[in-house]
Amino acid sequence: MKRHIYGEDHEAFRSSVREFLERMVIPEIDNYATNKAIPREFWLEAGKPGFLGLEIPEEYGGVAAGDYRFNAVVAEELNKVNAALGASWGIHADTTAPYIVQLGTEEQKQRWLPGVASGEILLAIGMTEPSGGSDLSALETTAVRDGDEWIINGSKTFITNGFSCDLVIAATRTDPSKGAKGITLFAIEATKEGFRRGRKLDKVGQDEADTAELYFDNVRVTDAEIIGELNMGFIHMMEKLPQERLGCALSNVAHAKQILEETLQYAKDRQAFGQSIGQFQHNKFLLADLFTRIEVAEAYIDKCVEAHANQELTPIDAAKAKWWSSQVQNEVLDHCVQLHGGYGFMNEYRVARAWRDARVSKIWAGSNEIMKELIGRDLGL
Repeated sequence: MKRHIYGEDHEAFRSSVREFLERMVIPEIDNYATNKAIPREFWLEAGKPGFLGLEIPEEYGGVAAGDYRFNAVVAEELNKVNAALGASWGIHADTTAPYIVQLGTEEQKQRWLPGVASGEILLAIGMTEPSGGSDLSALETTAVRDGDEWIINGSKTFITNGFSCDLVIAATRTDPSKGAKGITLFAIEATKEGFRRGRKLDKVGQDEADTAELYFDNVRVTDAEIIGELNMGFIHMMEKLPQERLGCALSNVAHAKQILEETLQYAKDRQAFGQSIGQFQHNKFLLADLFTRIEVAEAYIDKCVEAHANQELTPIDAAKAKWWSSQVQNEVLDHCVQLHGGYGFMNEYRVARAWRDARVSKIWAGSNEIMKELIGRDLGL
């Protein structure tokens, strides 16, 4: 099915992204998994053609595309290669950078954005805590006023880019008496005294992404590190989450679609009982079903991308896109493993790694259960 939301400029840009990946990333991607990290070289090279600066105005070193469809192109192409790569780019360029661009002061933009665009400053965002999970209103990390400074104590977990980030935007509780209305965002540089990284977390999948715990032990910052307004952090996060969830949805469908296409070729090539396994009626019907699921999901995501490009995407539509696409992705990839038989359970096969990588998509950026809760409330339930 032809996708009408992308024009010639988007497809030309897609070609440049694909060329970069084929030249710089695909030959080295196995090393990323072995080292459990995306090397700084990737970020520096991705910064040169502007892949990290799509949300950043030109005066701060970005390219200021002003069209979310260019973000979508990068997300799709990265996830065709590797889901962890797409997730790490998404956290840096698509999720966290907009906080500084849209909420930062002029001094903050000049201080950090050029490095963000070039890949010299790697970003992470610290929302999730060991005891809180998806409940962002239950934060325990605190920032306490001490004269002209704030003293931050607490921890974050499951932080993508956490082990290598140079700057983390952390959600903290600045006024415990106000509940969700007492949360403030601080940009904390990794060089700050008291900032400490925990171990790289041993995950089921997405080995390439360095996911870590972060600790703040009497970290001192000033008002110059506040992102947005004091005690407005929860509102700021709620306003930014739809784009993060749409990015997840794009990634989910692109990732699953690529592996499904490779599985189709495998079904054509693999012989059993004198014919290709794809010719068996069960497998033929199954593949017809899976491709239909992917194309239907993709059509909905495209509508969401178009709406977001026009600043019309609602939080509820983003929630629908996030949970549905992650569900479809996991179902499709599970069938892809089955179609590969024993080979599908071998880590040397992309389908096995993709299956593992996909599972977290039903958990992060708000679990699927939370997405359904939001949708249900919107229905008046």
